[in-house]
Amino acid sequence: MKNCPICKTGKIISTEDIITDLDGYFFVVKGTRCDKCGEEFIDEQEGQKMITIAKRMGLWGQQLKLHRKLSKSARGTVLRIPIDIEKELHLKGNEDVAISKVGRKIVIEIE
Repeated sequence: MKNCPICKTGKIISTEDIITDLDGYFFVVKGTRCDKCGEEFIDEQEGQKMITIAKRMGLWGQQLKLHRKLSKSARGTVLRIPIDIEKELHLKGNEDVAISKVGRKIVIEIE
């Protein structure tokens, strides 16, 4: 048995019940887990299986990337959401959103 690369004292054991999520979808995969700190490592083959399933579900791959211009408003800057995204997400125009900045990216999450 190998020692854990994270805590250095625990032993790495095989397991078949690692739960991981991707965009709110949960996958149960095989891998290894430290018996001391609980750190989990997904096997490469299991990771590839998960990616294959996620691609079939449309969760993995090229992200939607649209180009739009920002507009000025009296009190700030406006970004209009394209109608196809509005329909797909069933937006009504009165949703609360969380806006965060990650590097030079703006992330908008519907709450």
